[in-house]
Amino acid sequence: MKILLYLSLLLLPALRAAAQAPHYKVYAIRFAAELHPMALSGWVAGGPEKDSVTLDFMIWLIKGDNGKNILLDAGFRRDAPEAKYFEPYSYMQPDSALARLNLQPGDITDIIVSHPHWDHIDGLSLFPNAHIWMQKEDYGYFVGGAWQKDGQPGGFEKRDVRTLLDLNMAGKLTLVDGDDKEILPGIRVYTGSRHTWNSQFVVVQTGARKVLLASDNLWVYYSLEHMMPPPKGGTFDPAGFVRSMRRMKTLVEDPKYIIPGHDARVLSIFPEVAEGVVEIK
Repeated sequence: MKILLYLSLLLLPALRAAAQAPHYKVYAIRFAAELHPMALSGWVAGGPEKDSVTLDFMIWLIKGDNGKNILLDAGFRRDAPEAKYFEPYSYMQPDSALARLNLQPGDITDIIVSHPHWDHIDGLSLFPNAHIWMQKEDYGYFVGGAWQKDGQPGGFEKRDVRTLLDLNMAGKLTLVDGDDKEILPGIRVYTGSRHTWNSQFVVVQTGARKVLLASDNLWVYYSLEHMMPPPKGGTFDPAGFVRSMRRMKTLVEDPKYIIPGHDARVLSIFPEVAEGVVEIK
């Protein structure tokens, strides 16, 4: 009897934590899309020249039963200077796309920044109540090193630098220091792909399973299926990018739940809940 009592006391903290852990639903939300397929070789190093891929621009909503509405990335505004290079494309402002799930911009409580390229952070200012989470080293390079003589600011916008500086000074930015960190209950971030200086991806414990939101740490499914990195300029470390993809497969029970950043196939694999929106389940 004493042994049973002792065991129950040992298990009690774990049982309480499980009872208190939030339950999340995860959605992929398309807000822009290329109107024509693009050559796969432009997105996968050594990818077949004759094959193509249809590209979408997405944000990802992590909706908790604890009142949290968390975005991975914030998309871009239509007047982003680099957006012209992707014309022609269909477009709906990211905050408007959220209305498909009956959410207003002010409902977003947190935004996890996977990396600071314009098409993923230019929309931060659309969500006035959100607290931002970003890797410390990625932030440092984005606001500092990238703009030095030997830096690489490709894909970065100066107006987005100013936005992040303002958010930091307003106390609305948390800098995450390193790999495998739980930043919110049931939500962990991982580094290693080096798509930017220290980009991060997210693993969400939904209750039934883990969902891995790769963002641009995995552009398209073909890379994951063939363990091939993006072309030159897609990562600071091609070998590290491949190692990261291998690691992704160890972090979820089923690779189906590894979600790439731009592959339109995502919207055909999972159940549609609204136009351009699927639930990852």
